[in-house]
Amino acid sequence: MTSSKILGYACNCFWLLLPILIFNLLFMRHLPAAYQMDIFWKAIPKEISLPENILRMTVMILPVFMRLGISTPSQKLGLALYLTGLLAYFASWTVLIVSPQCAWSTSGIGFMAPAYTPIVWLLGIGMIGDEFFLPGVAFKPWMYWALSALFLVFHNLHTALVYSRGV
Repeated sequence: MTSSKILGYACNCFWLLLPILIFNLLFMRHLPAAYQMDIFWKAIPKEISLPENILRMTVMILPVFMRLGISTPSQKLGLALYLTGLLAYFASWTVLIVSPQCAWSTSGIGFMAPAYTPIVWLLGIGMIGDEFFLPGVAFKPWMYWALSALFLVFHNLHTALVYSRGV
């Protein structure tokens, strides 16, 4: 295998997930109590938690096989969506951390913002990674979007259940 081929595989969309994963690891412990693992995952039905986790892994692993590129107009739009979604996601966490008792943070929309804002950056990743590395696999961006949407359905159901317990 040539070095240019290896470099080609290294240019994948998983890099776009790293800022999110690092941000989550650094700041998760600063979120309000309802977001801490022992409370957030308490008594979540398997009908929600199992598909949520399987889809989460799928949505996080697939970008490894999606070529990273920003040369086409749709990829450039995808980058803009990704960056916009990233800012919205980070902002949703920031408000919850800095002002956990404000009206926004204690409202359903505010509490659930970290669960629904990923739709924007996931849409962007699907547009940026419009080519799949695996030969013979007919991958289209809508497939990533569909899996992301399913993940977010279960993730938002989960978050809504946590919110319904009282913030």
